[in-house]
Amino acid sequence: MERRTIGATALEVGAIGLGCMPMSWAYTGSRQRGDESVRALHSALDQGANLLDTADMYGPFTNELLIGRVLRERRADAFVSTKAGLLVGDQHIVANGRPGYIRRACDASLRRLQTDVIDLYQLHRADPEIPVEETWGAMAELVRAGKVRALGLCAVGARASRRAGTGIGRPVTGGLHDGTIRQLERVQQVFPVAAVQAELSVWSPEALTGLLPWCEARGIGLVAAMPLGNGFLSGTLTPGQGFEPDDVRARHPRFTAEMMAANQPLVVGLRRIAERHGPGVTPAQVALAWVLTRGRHVIPVPGAKHERWVTENAAAAELALTDRDLAEIAQLPPAQGSWD
Repeated sequence: MERRTIGATALEVGAIGLGCMPMSWAYTGSRQRGDESVRALHSALDQGANLLDTADMYGPFTNELLIGRVLRERRADAFVSTKAGLLVGDQHIVANGRPGYIRRACDASLRRLQTDVIDLYQLHRADPEIPVEETWGAMAELVRAGKVRALGLCAVGARASRRAGTGIGRPVTGGLHDGTIRQLERVQQVFPVAAVQAELSVWSPEALTGLLPWCEARGIGLVAAMPLGNGFLSGTLTPGQGFEPDDVRARHPRFTAEMMAANQPLVVGLRRIAERHGPGVTPAQVALAWVLTRGRHVIPVPGAKHERWVTENAAAAELALTDRDLAEIAQLPPAQGSWD
């Protein structure tokens, strides 16, 4: 697989990574099986999709434990990205950016992951009660201590202010990532940011305006989260099929039967391009290949928990979209439905 670098750190990863959250949290609990997920992790590493993206809150904790089972045998093959800064309660999630907590969280993640160093340690959310510089300073200490190789920040606040009716080729106004950029400018004064993780996909292209140019100008990588639109762009979901109660999409405005039907033209367009590239090419691969064209420092991390999907996603790194393909994607209708 093609190799890309995480920002100015020159840490190399496969062009496509693996979002590990669905293996143990937030998606269809009845289909989460540890052994199958372990096979998927091994398959990703075999194919060079070595950026394994997780967080201590996924589970909570069980996702890191699952990945640790694989890292115990194949640490040298993997690039480990995990996150801290959020605590999960029974009915709520709160931020904790206190330096002492961050230090303890890192040590706990290292134990669960069965490794002595985290390649990319990300701040999941800034704590509104703690200056972000203090949190980032504690994370920088972890780098100096040899527990972490590079630091990243997750984008914040974009969904809350997002509006329906925006799309590729239709610039978004209103600065959806202004809050993230302000945080980045502050923490950059403390210790270099290697990567920013933000949602980026054919149906959520907002990071292309503001955030990605900001990162590119500073040599900062962009880890593209949810590049398949929470599975919608794969073309495998049927409007009205419903979701299990523990699946985040069961409460997501874009995954009502009405909105899924309204957004089918996006999938139809991706499928038309896939068919033009030959049998076996899928809408998901076209969607991932589009993300890869957004820049040399962009690394999509599609979520998956089964070996079949991991293999399909990894193959997207070999799909070369034409100018015609890109022009057609740019003309696809904007996604319908609010994120609020």
